Amino acid sequence: MTAVLPNLSEVRRASTSLRVGAAVMWLSVIVLLPLAAIAWQAAGSGWHAFWLAVTSNAALASFRVTLTIAAGVTVLNVVFGLLIAWVLVRDDFPGKRLVDTIIDLPFALPTIVASLVMLALYGPHSPVGLHLQHTGWGVAVALAFVTLPFVVRAVQPVLLEIDRETEEAAASLGANNATIFTSVVLPSLMPSLLSGAGLAFSRAIGEFGSVVLIGGAVPGKTEVSSQWIRTLIENDDRTGAAAISIVLLGISFVVLFILRTLGSRAAKREELAG
Repeated sequence: MTAVLPNLSEVRRASTSLRVGAAVMWLSVIVLLPLAAIAWQAAGSGWHAFWLAVTSNAALASFRVTLTIAAGVTVLNVVFGLLIAWVLVRDDFPGKRLVDTIIDLPFALPTIVASLVMLALYGPHSPVGLHLQHTGWGVAVALAFVTLPFVVRAVQPVLLEIDRETEEAAASLGANNATIFTSVVLPSLMPSLLSGAGLAFSRAIGEFGSVVLIGGAVPGKTEVSSQWIRTLIENDDRTGAAAISIVLLGISFVVLFILRTLGSRAAKREELAG
């Protein structure tokens, strides 16, 4: 009796289905179920309680502080993250590998240690003469420290792959450095730059450990939303804490979705132009 060999396309489809199923299951366990749990807790006392929690004076003040500082830090990191990525890719200098390694340090460093570092550097006994404790600037410096790598690491690999011949051709036609950067390089970097900005902003609005000591949680001044969530939990208001968390998650999701949509469109325009 002749054995029937399985069709290759059927084997591939089965393999794909298995991989997709495993990925969806893991995503559900690690991400979707916790999100569903916090949404359920936020809605546990009804819509009215949710609305009161997210529109209280303290909550609105924490949102204002969080979003204002996070937006400013993101813009700052986009500029300097792009500059650092450019230097690491295009320039050669002593200690380049050391600098490249240091960029990842905020990923590995516990955020509470980052807060200790900031307090030692910018606290009451600052060795550089800057006292930023309990100020918005102190919170901004701490957030800039922990979010900078997102932009650098998003842009760096794309910058490595950019075809230098196009830049050289533009230069041979008389284009100056600014024109080459804005017309040739920046459009290619825009998708990764927007992606890095979205990740940096999302991390900034949810950051807690790095701002605990340097910020001091001064209401309306340095108290970010994550610190207000901690206060609510300490006061046994878990529904309110969950409600604030849902708002932050929603803002993060919307910002990431918009920036990645814009990045995708920029990438498509770049492909068509190429």
